Amino acid sequence: GLISSIVGLLVVLVFMMFYYNRAGTVANIAVFVNIFFLMGVLASLGAVLTLPGIAGIVLTMGMAVDANVLIYERVREEMAHGKSGRLAIADGFKHALPSILDSQITTFLTGVILYVFGKGPILGFATTLMIGIVTSLFTSILISRLIFEWLLDKGTEIKFSNPWSSHTFKNANYAFVKKRKIFYLVSGIFITLGLISMFTRGFSLGVDFKGGRTYVVKFANEVSIEDVRNKLNQTFGTTTEVKTFGGDNQLRVTTSYLIDNTDQNSDQIVQNKLNEGLAKIKNKSEIMSSQKVGPTIANDIKISAIYAVLASILVIGLYILVRFRKWQFSLGAMVALAHDVLLVLSFFSLFNGILPFNLDIDQAFIAAILTVIGYSINDTVVVFDRVREYLDLHHSKKDNMEEVINNAINSTLSRTVITALTVIFVLAVLFIFGGEVIRGFSFALLIGVIFGTYSSICVATPVVVEFQSSNKKE
Repeated sequence: GLISSIVGLLVVLVFMMFYYNRAGTVANIAVFVNIFFLMGVLASLGAVLTLPGIAGIVLTMGMAVDANVLIYERVREEMAHGKSGRLAIADGFKHALPSILDSQITTFLTGVILYVFGKGPILGFATTLMIGIVTSLFTSILISRLIFEWLLDKGTEIKFSNPWSSHTFKNANYAFVKKRKIFYLVSGIFITLGLISMFTRGFSLGVDFKGGRTYVVKFANEVSIEDVRNKLNQTFGTTTEVKTFGGDNQLRVTTSYLIDNTDQNSDQIVQNKLNEGLAKIKNKSEIMSSQKVGPTIANDIKISAIYAVLASILVIGLYILVRFRKWQFSLGAMVALAHDVLLVLSFFSLFNGILPFNLDIDQAFIAAILTVIGYSINDTVVVFDRVREYLDLHHSKKDNMEEVINNAINSTLSRTVITALTVIFVLAVLFIFGGEVIRGFSFALLIGVIFGTYSSICVATPVVVEFQSSNKKE
């Protein structure tokens, strides 16, 4: 967790300097101040730092630059219009503020829902995420602005790009709206295959959702999963789930043996049975950790997880409706969120047992889904804000609405891609260095961010176009 945090931070800092030149250094200072505030608030609250909590910090670092990216892209636009550095910076902050607030509020709302419905270590993740959003807002809007004002007063030249990055996505003109039917078809096929897999193959449910006892067992040497499974099945007299957990000499064993037994000695009886089965394997072993979830608790967790996902989609849909005053935007956002959830679920069902790591559906996975919802709506709101701005500017009947909306999507493309890249870099680091405990969690976030970026451009806004067009015809 510590290594992933440090490497994740370095990746973000280097990328921002590489892409935004001196302005990137200002963003990096803001990120450092943000981490300082975040740690300070967590320490003052006496928060316990869990592995999902560390993941929350790493993700916060990735998302902390989002507000800076929004501001910098607007400043670059203002400079392209021929404005002076001071005026461009002032207008950049002014025009970026509505998008920043909308996107961060929606992510904060998912954090609140996660905190209300989540249990155990997920609360640590939710707490870190919510505090991180507040501190990153403060540092990106206030601290960055103060540094810029100080540099301007000193007469220092502030560059917002390097020669190679100054024209990235400039004059982009991709036909996202025109090709929306292709995107619908691609998403539809993947989700259909996923639904078939869900109803036939199902999911690999973690102990949180099905109940049972889970043990992490470390062996002296590499061990055969099949051999361990057969020996434990004979000993327990029931089917035992055995999976690689980290290296080839470490396994995770899950059993439902005596899970309904309320006897105080049942935990020790099960562990004795496990030791008895492990003794049959000619390989020295040690039980590293254990976890127990009763069937009633597992059912409660499952129900609260479903409520959490549905509640987050509805709450965000309502916020978009209030903020944008058009049901088409609200519907587009909710369709995109449902689309992202179904894509991630489809992926976890289709590739379960194929990829060389666990794709379990558990509490951490639900936290990942809700974070993906928060990120996706963050992205979608930024695009919607620009669409609304363009529609207000081009409200003449002569203007082709589809063309106007497509131009709006293209104008935000640089911000969308850069933000996605910074978060993907951080999550890739978390996936590689974060350890086996949060590998499935970080992988769900990683593919969710990719799907969320895709949906905000290729699903949410095209849905708005569909219903705006049909509404106009009526």
